[in-house]
Amino acid sequence: MTSSSSATTARASSKARAVARTQTLITGENGIGTVRKTTLPGGLRIVTETLPSVRSATFGIWAHVGSRDETPALNGATHYLEHLLFKGTTRRSALDISAALDAVGGEMNAFTAKEYTCYYARVLDTDLPLAIDVVCDMLTGSLILEEDVDVERGAILEEIAMTEDDPGDCVHDLFAHTMFGDNPLGRPVLGTVDTVNALTADRIRRFYKKHYDPTHLVVAAAGNIDHNKVVRQVRAAFEKAGALKNLDATPIAPRDGKRTIRTAGRVELTARKTEQAHVVLGMPGLARTDDRRWALGVLNTALGGGMSSRLFQEVREKRGLAYSVYSYTSGFADCGLFGVYAGCRPSQVHDVLKICRDELDQVAQHGLTDDEIVRAIGQLRGSTVLGLEDTGALMNRIGKSELCWGDQMSVDDMLARIASVTPDDVRAVARDILGQRPSLSVIGPLKDKQAARLHDAVA
Repeated sequence: MTSSSSATTARASSKARAVARTQTLITGENGIGTVRKTTLPGGLRIVTETLPSVRSATFGIWAHVGSRDETPALNGATHYLEHLLFKGTTRRSALDISAALDAVGGEMNAFTAKEYTCYYARVLDTDLPLAIDVVCDMLTGSLILEEDVDVERGAILEEIAMTEDDPGDCVHDLFAHTMFGDNPLGRPVLGTVDTVNALTADRIRRFYKKHYDPTHLVVAAAGNIDHNKVVRQVRAAFEKAGALKNLDATPIAPRDGKRTIRTAGRVELTARKTEQAHVVLGMPGLARTDDRRWALGVLNTALGGGMSSRLFQEVREKRGLAYSVYSYTSGFADCGLFGVYAGCRPSQVHDVLKICRDELDQVAQHGLTDDEIVRAIGQLRGSTVLGLEDTGALMNRIGKSELCWGDQMSVDDMLARIASVTPDDVRAVARDILGQRPSLSVIGPLKDKQAARLHDAVA
């Protein structure tokens, strides 16, 4: 009798703990822009941003898994799995999934990155319950049948081939390998022909079960929505699938990185018969949690982020040596990249590299002018706001923020952080980042003498 009573008390206690916790993270004016978060028993997080002035809604589920979580033998498994979740569930066939959203004029897609995966649907606000049901069903009830794995293998191999046919895209994968080597961050998200051919349905199913637990997921929705209704609908979908099993489970913490080794002064060249040489010159950047990232954003904008930027002016406007030239940053949990891309005629590659290297050295040693910094801050503030003018962008912002930072920042706070960047901040980060020895990746029809000279560009 004592044992039975204790068990009943334990169940009652567990049930009392198993309640959803809701917080208001950002309070908007008149409800507009309000961001709320609910954590369900079982560790599933749901964040929403309300925008009553629109007639659409975007619903997404973010998974705390990317190509960085793959072993060499599993390279490409995360992206492969992304494809397979569209192939059918216990409730819907692949045609049922696509037809459901097509019938209401909705859009549905997914993407895989180095550190996360996202599945999303954009629909009319009145069709949000359908989007929630379909996407949740895909994430919790995927069958991953062997015949689907075999069929989709062909599609993924074609996607790899398509990427290989675009050297302007492929050179960024090469640069990641140049910087990180045979490390998960240095391997392609799509995998390779060999690794994709070697993946089996059984291995992908095990990968799915390991990484798609509710504690690894963040649900995000933005638009003309009601937070409480979204929570009820998501909870019902996950409970119907039996996905919320361990009610005491807590969400996984944001990724803290693995002290990835970054290299400097490396050169990787891929000979290919292309009309242009595609070049990336770069160096280690900043982790996405580094407070200096705001100053780096301003530096990146001024150096290669627009038509008035230094690189655009020097390479394209003044000399006409390239049509496309820009700089970019990539931030991961523990490290980052800063790169400069240019596509030019093979005979001009050394001139382009010299100009880019000279500009990087000049900014590292002497910094940017105050006028350049003011202009870059204005450009960055404007592009930040303009980039958040649709429900898809809002969903991306709140979902990624919860998954990667475990926190939310209002647009006003973001603008304030950008505006607070000083010329000294920018000059300091320029010295730290641009003062490093760069690495170089090139794809193009380079002759032996040209290839030998390219190594001098990073000396």
